Amino acid sequence: MKKTKNFLLGTAIAGVIIATASVGTYSWFTSEINAQGNMDNGTLEINNGADIEETLFSGVKFAPSQLQYGNWVSISNTGDMDTILKATYSHSVDKASLEKYDIGYMAMKYTVTPGQDVYEDAKIALENLFNGTTNERSVSTANLPKGVEVIGKVMSEAVADSGEILLGEGDDDSFWQLEEGQYIDIMVGIKLDESAGNEYQGAKYNAGLKINAKQTDNGAEY
Repeated sequence: MKKTKNFLLGTAIAGVIIATASVGTYSWFTSEINAQGNMDNGTLEINNGADIEETLFSGVKFAPSQLQYGNWVSISNTGDMDTILKATYSHSVDKASLEKYDIGYMAMKYTVTPGQDVYEDAKIALENLFNGTTNERSVSTANLPKGVEVIGKVMSEAVADSGEILLGEGDDDSFWQLEEGQYIDIMVGIKLDESAGNEYQGAKYNAGLKINAKQTDNGAEY
């Protein structure tokens, strides 16, 4: 009798196991798809991130009434994003004051480098700005190739004794918006006023140009 009960109990347990196992054999219709993607960030970079090696200008024996032309220095958009530039000119003099110095500049934007004659014409245009024979900001130069834009400006009384001068900023001026692969060349000119007296003898004038770049998107900051 005991053996019969054990047999029946074992058979019952086996049946439960078989019934439980059979539950997992049922199947439902299913479907699955996937999507993937990736994105590379852009690069915002000018002059490959390196400082300009060319000096703004150099000179000796500078005297009242003289105009000192600087060197053309180049700013290039070497990233793969369009950018907005801000050009800030800072200067100081070790004696007397800055009020006798007039500062002007010519700037040229291009993709393909223009000929040397365009640079010479721009230099003449800057002299005309200092002499007051023209006050046009947009400079007309001879043989100006297509796609080349030239601007110029002279600052004097408005920046007297100012240690920093904002030459241009893309937020207010489309000239300073630089597309990928574009260049801007800048030449700074300095004139010491005729009224500068003996207190300026032996003075040393120092200057620097800082270029900041930012995204063109609304709300972008330097």
